[in-house]
Amino acid sequence: MDRGDMPMPTPPNSTMSTNDNMTSMQMSFFWGKDVVVLFRGWPDNNLGMYILALFFVFFLGFAVEVLSASPRVLKTTGVVSSLSQAGAYAIRMALAYLVMLSVMSFNLGIFIVAVAGHGVGHFLVNFRKPAAAQTNSLTLDPKV
Repeated sequence: MDRGDMPMPTPPNSTMSTNDNMTSMQMSFFWGKDVVVLFRGWPDNNLGMYILALFFVFFLGFAVEVLSASPRVLKTTGVVSSLSQAGAYAIRMALAYLVMLSVMSFNLGIFIVAVAGHGVGHFLVNFRKPAAAQTNSLTLDPKV
């Protein structure tokens, strides 16, 4: 069977038409709980699951920002340090791609909570930086 003969899956609440191997899809933001986030069948037109999806996308955006400010491993050198930093980077990129795929549902609620998650995570990281720097300077101050 040729790929052109296979039917395209249609997400709910979308305007999609196929004309001789040409696919056009409405790509504008909309508001509502009838959305497909990350995979088909979730949140399945259920308000409770939609709210759970909102919290999940918020957490993903928050986690991306928190992992972006993770401290470098300075005490160990070599393979262990490089592998741990590469692992943290890979996890952060995987979460960032999940946020991007969630926003591609073109649901306004998902977009808002993704931006809010990134914003709150960025605020928390930058709010803690001066406090951590001040704590380090107090403990390293020879005059104390």
